[in-house]
Amino acid sequence: MERPHAQGLGKPSEGNVSEAVLAVDAETLTRDGAPGAHPDFDRLARIIWRLRQPDGCPWDRTQSHESIRRNMIEEAYEAAEAIDEANDAHLVEELGDVLMQVLLHAQMGADAGSFDIDDVVRTLNEKLVRRHPHVFGEASAADASEALVSWEAVKDREREAREAERGTAEPKPEGLLDSVPRALPALMQCQKISKRAARAGFDWPSVEAVWEKVAEERAEMEAEPKGSDERADEFGDLLFSLVNVARKEGIDAEQALERANAKFRRRWADVEARLAEEGLAPADVSTARLNELWDSVKRRPR
Repeated sequence: MERPHAQGLGKPSEGNVSEAVLAVDAETLTRDGAPGAHPDFDRLARIIWRLRQPDGCPWDRTQSHESIRRNMIEEAYEAAEAIDEANDAHLVEELGDVLMQVLLHAQMGADAGSFDIDDVVRTLNEKLVRRHPHVFGEASAADASEALVSWEAVKDREREAREAERGTAEPKPEGLLDSVPRALPALMQCQKISKRAARAGFDWPSVEAVWEKVAEERAEMEAEPKGSDERADEFGDLLFSLVNVARKEGIDAEQALERANAKFRRRWADVEARLAEEGLAPADVSTARLNELWDSVKRRPR
């Protein structure tokens, strides 16, 4: 018996693939080096299916989308760390863990009769072709910046189309920020929110104006009682303003903070190493001595 699929997804068959995707794939297959079949991927899908069977793994069988939600986030961060390490072997392993999460969620959907991995892949194929008209359509993009503008324009049209489909059935239109995931880390979410607001025309005229806002937010924070919720709220506003300084300067705030964290880790490790040479730990010395070592480490050439 055929299992039901989520509304609008249809059966996992060639007949549900759009003509645009089929045409793109047919042309791509004529090119030298175009990827072919991936039998190991099918084996992986079957292994994940087997783990969820009645005689499979007790842990895998009892999981739900909600129970392994955090796992997806953790695996993505571990893959990002492997990228930072420039360690291909580690990256291969961590990307496998991310893929396992995707397949587990897809198998849960299949078990519930709502969607499966074919639906996931087919939906992605359609999106990639639709959002790259400068590759698969009549549009053009001379560089990465123009390509991003093209991508965002298609996203805007998709949002407008969804609102038109809802019509009077759902009077509230989709907001500009609704598609920014609330589960993103706060700093990354802040960057996306501020960038979208700026695209809509809600922005400071210059980076100097943002710095003035930073000073204003700092004053408002310092005016609130220490330890109060109000002071914490104002500190959040201060951070939000600083992220907009980064945006105006063309700095990725998330990456900048990651680099600052890494720098602090390196310097602290050096401080610990110097103390260890003396048979000491940080807790054994004064703050003044720690500051002296820290300044010494900072003075070293990069």
